[in-house]
This record gives sequence, structure tokens and C-alpha cells, in this order.
Amino acid sequence: MPARPAAPALRRRDADRRFGIRLFGSAAVAAVAAVLFGLVLVLVESGWHPLRRLDAGAARWLNRTALDHPAWTGTLRFLSDVVWDPVTLRAAVAVLTLWLVYRRAWRLAAWSAVTAVAGGLIGLLAKTVVERARPVLPDPVAHAPGFSFPSGHAMAATTSFAILLLVLLPVVRRGLRPLLWAVAVVSVLGVGFTRVALGVHWFSDVAGGWTLGLAVVALTGWSFEAWRADAGLGRADVAEGLEPELSGDDPESTGPHP
Repeated sequence: MPARPAAPALRRRDADRRFGIRLFGSAAVAAVAAVLFGLVLVLVESGWHPLRRLDAGAARWLNRTALDHPAWTGTLRFLSDVVWDPVTLRAAVAVLTLWLVYRRAWRLAAWSAVTAVAGGLIGLLAKTVVERARPVLPDPVAHAPGFSFPSGHAMAATTSFAILLLVLLPVVRRGLRPLLWAVAVVSVLGVGFTRVALGVHWFSDVAGGWTLGLAVVALTGWSFEAWRADAGLGRADVAEGLEPELSGDDPESTGPHP
């Protein structure tokens, strides 16, 4: 008679199955939330005059500043189009995901990939549904194709830096973790500033991108935490990253964990 799988192995297998269901279910919920959020925000933006004045005022002021300081504008374009471009950030996440596969952190690699892909697809879906026009300025300093809400740059920055931060925290010395947090926060805020300053997004587009990006990370992060609980690994403190065991030799070992 063949030996039955050990109880811990069965528990881990069931946890993996539920993890997959929760992970993709969370992505679907985030997609629906993104569309609804976009529709509600457009209705609010079209009827709530304070937000319209804020958008228009910020666009005009920053556009005048950009026209008066060409060198400053060139720096913003370099940051927006090269350093913080969605392609650059997603490439960094792809490299990180491959490294996780190499480390045999299979589930964390799946979380990283699904979070990045879901964020990109949700952003495109929201843009297509909302169809908000980009700012039209008398003397534009930059141009961007497609619709305006939500900002794809802001959303990609939010999801990408959240992935990088939550994965790398366990393998970075404690003394350097505040620096890691600072780089992530400054970069996400900086991306939003450059998009408004260059006149290719309204402020509310950037706020929408940040919000939707955080929603995606929160939902997929919940799925990963639920898997940890099912697998008996315990919940992780966000300050320690999603998988504190990543600093060890076998991050997702079936052995006991504190």
C-alpha cells in the first residue's frame, strides 16, 4: 500500500491551492474596483468645482514654471521617461521575480509577477473605460499618448516600488531599511510630480494611479498573508517584508517556523 502524504505536506498543498485562488480572485476584485473607482471619480471631477479648480490651477502654475526653467524641465523629462518609466520599473520587477525563482521562493515570485501584471492591466482597463482627455495647455513642454485617468506612471511606480520594498526588506540590514523606505516613497511621489509638472496629467489622475496601485498591492498582499496563515508560517510584520524567511537558505521550507 502506498504511503500517504504526511500531514504537513497535505496542509501545504491545500494552502497552495487556496493561495492561487485568492491571488487571482484578488486581481479580479481589484479590476472591478478600478473601473468603479474610475467612473465615480470622473463623475466627481465633472461636477465638483474645487477639484476642477485644483487640477487646472496646478497644471497652469507648473506649466509656467516649466517654460521658465528649461533645464529643470529636461531633468523632469529624463526622470519621467527613463529612470521612472513604467518599462524601466517593470523590468526591475521582472529581474527581481527571476531572482526569487532562483532562490526557490516560488510563491513570493508568483505574488510579484501577478501584482505587476494585474496593476498594468487594471490601469489600461480603467483608462479605456473612463476615457478622460489629457490636459491641453497653450505651450506644452511634453506630450503623451492615450487617455489620462489614471496615470499609468503613478500606478506603475506605486506597484513596482511596493513590490521591490516588500520583497527586499528581509535581505537588507536594519540600518539601511529607512533608506529603502525613503527611496520608495520619494520615487512614488516624484513620479506623480513629474507627470503633473510636464503637463501630461491632471493631479487627480496621479492621485487615482496611486490609489489604484495601493489597492492592487493590498489585495494581492492579503492573498499572500492568507497563504502564510494557512501554511502555518504566521503573519509577517510589513516592516519586515512579506516573507521574512527570505534571508534564510530555504525561504519557503515546509519545516516549522516561529
